[in-house]
Amino acid sequence: MYDEAIKINWSHTNNLQHLSLEIQKNQIIVFTGVSGSGKSSLVFDTIAAEAQRQMNANYSAFVRNRMPKFLQPKAERIENLNPAIVIDQTPLGGNQRSTVGTITEIYSLLRLLYSRIGKPHIGSASQFSFNHPQGMCQKCSGLGRVNQINIDKLIDQEKSWNQGAVLDTRYAVGNWYWKQYAAADFFDNDKPLKELTTAQWNQLIYGHPEKEVTPINPKLEGICRNYERIILKRDLSGHSKMYEEKLKELLYEAPCPDCEGRRLNQQTLSVKINNYSIADCVALDMNELLEFLNRLAYPEVHEVIYEIKDQVQRLIDIGLDYLQLDRKTPTLSGGEAQRVKLVKHMGSALNGMFYIFDEPSTGMHARDVSRINQLLQDLRDKENTVFVVEHDPDVIAIADEVIDIGPLAGKQGGEIIFRGTYPELLQSDSITGKEICQTLPINTQPRRWHEKMTIKNATLHNLKNVTVEIPKHILTVVTGVAGSGKSTLITKVLPEQFPNELSIINQSPIKATNRATPATYLGIYDEIRRSFSKANNVPVGMFSFNSTGACPTCHGKGETTVELVFMDPIVNECEDCGGHRFSAEALSYRLKGCTILDVLNMTPKELQHFYQNIGSKKMNEKLQAMIDTGLTYLPVGRNLATLSGGERQRLKLTKAITQKESVFVLDEPTTGLHLSDIKKLNELFQRMVDKGNTLIIIEHHSEIIKQADWIIDIGPDGGVKGGNVVFKGIPEDLLESGTITGEYLKKSSQVLENSIYN
Repeated sequence: MYDEAIKINWSHTNNLQHLSLEIQKNQIIVFTGVSGSGKSSLVFDTIAAEAQRQMNANYSAFVRNRMPKFLQPKAERIENLNPAIVIDQTPLGGNQRSTVGTITEIYSLLRLLYSRIGKPHIGSASQFSFNHPQGMCQKCSGLGRVNQINIDKLIDQEKSWNQGAVLDTRYAVGNWYWKQYAAADFFDNDKPLKELTTAQWNQLIYGHPEKEVTPINPKLEGICRNYERIILKRDLSGHSKMYEEKLKELLYEAPCPDCEGRRLNQQTLSVKINNYSIADCVALDMNELLEFLNRLAYPEVHEVIYEIKDQVQRLIDIGLDYLQLDRKTPTLSGGEAQRVKLVKHMGSALNGMFYIFDEPSTGMHARDVSRINQLLQDLRDKENTVFVVEHDPDVIAIADEVIDIGPLAGKQGGEIIFRGTYPELLQSDSITGKEICQTLPINTQPRRWHEKMTIKNATLHNLKNVTVEIPKHILTVVTGVAGSGKSTLITKVLPEQFPNELSIINQSPIKATNRATPATYLGIYDEIRRSFSKANNVPVGMFSFNSTGACPTCHGKGETTVELVFMDPIVNECEDCGGHRFSAEALSYRLKGCTILDVLNMTPKELQHFYQNIGSKKMNEKLQAMIDTGLTYLPVGRNLATLSGGERQRLKLTKAITQKESVFVLDEPTTGLHLSDIKKLNELFQRMVDKGNTLIIIEHHSEIIKQADWIIDIGPDGGVKGGNVVFKGIPEDLLESGTITGEYLKKSSQVLENSIYN
């Protein structure tokens, strides 16, 4: 039957312990469990992968070759699957031309609107595209920004020309270029350049006293023009690679002077609807854009206006009302990217589908989680089956059924330890149920502070001339609804005003090779290789897949590529090494009965036990740091490219926490963490502060907020309604502050207490 239960028999993908289960359709099924317990292995690597693999099998070989590849899950049988739509946290990607407007296709509709009713009428929709030659600004090619020469890095105005004012060997005293200007008699060569007149300065820098580009002698084209030609126009022939890189350091990115960052040419920008150009529209937040659209009364384009309004309203409904359509997609967080993907599915008329979500509450303030919950319920009510992997109790609470995977992570997980309703979960013996019921109290004894860093007059993005003190040597949490300006304040403005004092630990990719692992990143792989080398009396390189120990077939990549000339290449797991990357000889050597591959597949705790009495104190400390940051389940040989944003941030923290007397900035470190792991993270933060460190944490999670010594709340809302400090003080006072965050903390404590005891 159409609604027959999903049947999974003997699933053993990754760490799943040969699970067999039936899942009723047309429900919201929430999967919980500690990080690394096997939730994703069941939901994404088993159910989603098989549903998508079978759907793709219906297409021709030519089409399949251009679609994502899904390996068949390790299961005896999977039955009664429906077509699946996966909405995960993978980055939206895109280049500098990709924006919220283009990715949602709202910008395409705006282009159509302006081509029909914009005045003056200048042409088709292509005229309003910053990716099309007809519409783009020619100066910046539609990027909105241009590279410019940083004169301050190039010239020391305290020096005279004869003292070598240009800080580059190209214009060193006595060189050919230096002599041309010295002999030109533009100014007194012994006078400091800061004393030059405007005309003299422009003559020196731009080759003309009026700062114009003129056809003059190229020898005296102006210093700035000279560097623009050799760097921006890439006339670097004859220069060494090192000098080329040095020259590129003179560049900085700035708004395009012609279009002022708006990407379009002046003719296109002259077209208005109700005095708004299309660039003005994409600079509005969603609420402002909706107001603009509501004022339009043009029957001839009614359908276009309706469709734009509908899509803008969806972005508002999903909690992204603070975004602008010109926001570049690479700058979106994982949670924001996931919600942007959701927009196209909101209002969908499809039913009988599988919708599969990966922690949809990520990056959302607790106030806005109800919006995600409403969407999940709407999808279910259209006779769809909704699978959700989630840690947030507010999302878990709306489940028709909760399936808790565990009991622990890695090899100690992979079993179903609870199935039932949310109230039943709270009464169960599972770690998830217990942790929800055992929330931390408000910190009533915060640390006192004396030293501080003061951010002054911050106006970036939506910040409204913010001046605020950031205490040192305590734990400060900066909170506020999404889009309020907290990340701008702490990850943009603070580093600019205190450039040499901060250690920024965020979720961005780790700068390493595509073969890097936690073991190589943390510097413990060298010790592992040496121990194997010593035990087997062979060279250290034998135990590296980047050296003599590499599989000779795939050269340590673990995969082989078949080039098909006119078709996309096919990448397969290496048949000789099975994707393990090592040669047969390398795997023939053992230490305490284990191969190098066995050791790299170990988690930090397993590796600590394995190297007990033979490993160094330094290795043990680094492994313990992984455990303290919640990476207990992560094999030390896992490829860094496969880690989530939250895992990358915690790995960076692992590497950094051995430092002393440092100022750490963390951006939502609880991303992807179970409540039990957040408790461990809280304990680690307290220990770091006790050692004299300063912690500044941007966070929504109540368990982190409650344990702070000092709280700075940014708001009162998102977008143009944010950008102010609405509270600063100790946690107890936040509860009575009346801010959105304070009201949520008070309300959530009351709701949790009622759910436990009623």
